[in-house]
Amino acid sequence: MATTASYVDSNRDKFLAELFDLLRIPSISTSPDHRGDVARAAKFVADSLSAAGLENVEIIPTDGHPLIYADWLHAPGKPAVLCYGHYDVQPPDPLEEWVSPPFEPAVRNGNIYARGAVDDKGQMLMHVKAVETLRAIYGKLPVNLKFLIEGEEEVGGASIAKFVPNNKEKLKADVALVSDTALYAEGIPTLCIGLRGLVYTEVEAKGPAKDLHSGLYGGAAPNAVFGLVELLSKAKDSNGRIQIPGIYDDVAEPAAEELASWKSLPFSERQFLEHEVGAKELTGEPDRSVLERVWSRPTLEVHGIAGGFTGAGAKTVIPARATAKVSMRLVPRQNPEKAIAALRDWIAANAPAGIEASLKVLSAGPATMVDPSHAAIQVAARAFAAELGRETVFIRSGGSIPIVGEFAHHLGIPTILMGFGLPDDGLHSPNEKFKLENYYTGIKTIARFLEQYGATA
Repeated sequence: MATTASYVDSNRDKFLAELFDLLRIPSISTSPDHRGDVARAAKFVADSLSAAGLENVEIIPTDGHPLIYADWLHAPGKPAVLCYGHYDVQPPDPLEEWVSPPFEPAVRNGNIYARGAVDDKGQMLMHVKAVETLRAIYGKLPVNLKFLIEGEEEVGGASIAKFVPNNKEKLKADVALVSDTALYAEGIPTLCIGLRGLVYTEVEAKGPAKDLHSGLYGGAAPNAVFGLVELLSKAKDSNGRIQIPGIYDDVAEPAAEELASWKSLPFSERQFLEHEVGAKELTGEPDRSVLERVWSRPTLEVHGIAGGFTGAGAKTVIPARATAKVSMRLVPRQNPEKAIAALRDWIAANAPAGIEASLKVLSAGPATMVDPSHAAIQVAARAFAAELGRETVFIRSGGSIPIVGEFAHHLGIPTILMGFGLPDDGLHSPNEKFKLENYYTGIKTIARFLEQYGATA
């Protein structure tokens, strides 16, 4: 009788071809020009779920991009697992930095290169292929399964945030399973038990009523771009410590045991700097380790500034308006609304003379933590360890996956964050990649987890 491993190995070409077909669809959720492509990707996912044997497959319209739901509920007495993923991707810019076209997947040096390869099309499709594998071998599944796949993760997930609280019974499960994270390092089975929250905002600065001639008014009229830069420069000190009053008040420090486990990880600050960051020097709070800074400390980052004249040639204007995209990453116990209020008050108090500054909140979600002693987490850890041949480690991630908080708050279930990416996969960057073997290992591991979790009931 075939095993899950042998079935996956004998279908490697098929599984890779199907992933390539999905990767070729430029489902860029932030771009109105790609709305049709996003819809096409949604249909592809729905068809894949049906082909794998899932039932009640729905493409659910929203005010934004479609959600996809499917289930298989024929395992009485067995637990229910809610699988989540997303089929939308980030824009591929700058295109000139890609070695191969972002939507023409290519395999080089044992890696799949394409936008969405690891975030999250490849990892999401692993779940579908694990189901297909189990049904091909056994004719049924070892647990009850529900799938909820979205097309707006890269733009804030507004539609799924509305859907989950209004469909609690439909989505009722014992645990959620998400593959949208990474192994701590190559070959190390890794479960993420903590995510930072995210507040994403737009800060606008207004100066004169209109753009002005810098020769006639320079030295007297306030400059919106310079005023915005001056304001943002006050937000952190030279050591990276946020200067917004109250922002650290509710920060929960990691337990001593957790800090000790982080110190035992094979982390090289030099390798992190040279191979992941690619800068001359790391920044941030000097009294905190690098892992503390990226996993358990709040941050404030500026993602882009727009205003004034940036075209070819010269245009000597004093800009009337300028905007900046600014985010804060939050850690456990920090309240997003409280952080937003603190940022808004700080902006009002620190706007330079002649500058009217305002804050617009685009999205907000809290940090989340998962109890590693939960029975399903322990089963996942054992399945992961058995597949990769070494003990599973528990880490946090500095990133944010808002749906994990939604599942905890509205459905009352923990989420198993079982990712198969690598730290240098280049999420959101040119030449995003996914190690080819990790794609197949992910399918096998997820299938093994579902088998073992079903056996616990």
